[in-house]
Amino acid sequence: MELTLLGTGAPDGLPRPDCPCAACASARGARARAATALLVDDALLLDLTPGAVFAAARAGHSLAGVRQVLLTHPHDGPAVELPASLPPAGRVPDGQELTLISGHRVRAVAMDAPGTGYEVTSPEGERLLYLPPGASPAGLADRVPEPYDMVVGDVIGRPDAVARLRAVEAVGPGTEVIAVHLDHDAPRGDELDRRLAAGGAQAVPDGTTLPVGEYHAVPVVPRRTLVTGGARSGKSLEAERRLETFPEVVYVATGGRRDGDREWADRIGVHRERRPAAWRTEETCELTGLLEADGPPLLIDCLSLWLTDAMDRADAWDSALWADGGEDALRARVAELVRAVRGTRRTVVAVTNEAGSGVVPATPSGRRFRDELGRLNAAFAAECEHVLLVVAGQALVLRD
Repeated sequence: MELTLLGTGAPDGLPRPDCPCAACASARGARARAATALLVDDALLLDLTPGAVFAAARAGHSLAGVRQVLLTHPHDGPAVELPASLPPAGRVPDGQELTLISGHRVRAVAMDAPGTGYEVTSPEGERLLYLPPGASPAGLADRVPEPYDMVVGDVIGRPDAVARLRAVEAVGPGTEVIAVHLDHDAPRGDELDRRLAAGGAQAVPDGTTLPVGEYHAVPVVPRRTLVTGGARSGKSLEAERRLETFPEVVYVATGGRRDGDREWADRIGVHRERRPAAWRTEETCELTGLLEADGPPLLIDCLSLWLTDAMDRADAWDSALWADGGEDALRARVAELVRAVRGTRRTVVAVTNEAGSGVVPATPSGRRFRDELGRLNAAFAAECEHVLLVVAGQALVLRD
């Protein structure tokens, strides 16, 4: 089964008409995307969009052989003229199955938002799932018979849809996940590719034809990632995005609770509300045991608070105690953490702070913390396949 993506953008396309934002201003040439429409084996058209005939021609295909046109979501824009060669377009009730003259079977899949998804099975048995914009499958069974060969959907807008499909093994290690319905809030350029690759997905240009079910290189998900940056740079949000397509994540909060500190409680509340409900939280600084155990991905937030706890335990704040065994105790604890990171089999995303680029601390203990955090960051980063520096909400790749 072959899938040709006539468009990969949001319903309004990219750039949006008359939108002055920076993303739309830069979406020119190869970065421009028409509204998403899929052509399956030149026989089935999923979503009818303006210019579909010309888009197919540019991709080296024709719509003359299309036997079925199915719509996935309400169309609120201007009327789309139906080319004379195409059959009438329509939507199928949830759960209903069609068999086309070409031998393809199409089943309508219920969504949790307005729209209809479609599961397409080729005569040879390859299976494709197409999801409408802003939607995720509803009422999924505990397990599916086998993973889909390809899933095409709104990975940026609804990463939880991929997480739900992974949870029931509808998305497996060999499933190709293609991001479509890309709007002007999606990352631009190489950052889009990196963001999607972190979830095992990818984006392709308009007009791309993909074989469904054949061997292909699925994007490799980095196993260990360190995200560093300054205060309020967006590093925690960036770390969370790296794991938002996973069905289960253990969020390791190293800061703990501070009774009576309302501002700290508000900070924790913002982080908690932003995380998916399926994520589990562990409030602990005992990271070694978590790293050595098998389990779902870990998001560690953050290493600077872990270091604060480690320095408390080693009496590292007092210069005399630091010289009298405190330094050795801290070094041993850091080395233990680094060894655990090196040997872990889990997917890990850790957050830390860049504390050495500003004013020099006025106290010896403050300078000691700055220096030890720099050493910890360097040692941890050396064990990671992927290292990011977040500045003003923008992720800069230090190692990829």
